Amino acid sequence: MAAETDLPAEPEAAPRRATMTIGAVCKALLPEFPDISISKIRYLEDQKLLSPKRTPGGYRLYAATDVNRLRAILRLQRDEFLPLRVIRQELASGRGQMGAGAKAGALDGRRLRAAVTVRERGALHTLDDVLDDTGAKPELVRELEEYGVIKGETRAGVRYYDETEREIVRAVRELARHGVGGRNLRVFRSSADREAALLQQILGPALRSRNPEKRKEAIETLENLAAVATQLKHLLLIRDLRKIAG
Repeated sequence: MAAETDLPAEPEAAPRRATMTIGAVCKALLPEFPDISISKIRYLEDQKLLSPKRTPGGYRLYAATDVNRLRAILRLQRDEFLPLRVIRQELASGRGQMGAGAKAGALDGRRLRAAVTVRERGALHTLDDVLDDTGAKPELVRELEEYGVIKGETRAGVRYYDETEREIVRAVRELARHGVGGRNLRVFRSSADREAALLQQILGPALRSRNPEKRKEAIETLENLAAVATQLKHLLLIRDLRKIAG
């Protein structure tokens, strides 16, 4: 049986009106998500976020519920820059649809706390994976490394980036579309450094404790404080932007 192609033959393209092929789904979502691609949809399936049915010939068939789920995932990525791990939690809890339609000024505190984690870096991604998933150019990633916004690491001659760095690239790529360059990012980097220093000053001794329970409690407090600080910064930004908008 031939492998699946981006544009299946016409008999397989629309076996029934209730379902869509991956190519048709990509075309339907393109107006709202210009960066959507068949490879990205397949990647989300590999990450167990999507599970479309397949024909005996191996062609993916997306029902309306699959398309709605995909749209929610893409909105959470684009509008709230959530990592896939958190998006998976959102969808499992039933808050994904609500979150996907939420406005920028209505961030959920629980979602923020779920998104702020310092206990694990998540999966590592190659440069090609990052570029394919975010739509960024290699030049942008190199620029971010030059300015210390991301670091990456080399293993066996291959460059890897963790999930947080991948989402940073995604966010910066969106800013770059509006003319925000690497040098402009210094204000974000400086702000993050100051916040991290403040939290370190507050919790430093507990984080260095040799008592596993105390250290675990300190890490949980650190994540909660980081989430609160993120929400506060967001609210202050919204306040100032309202002044600008008049």
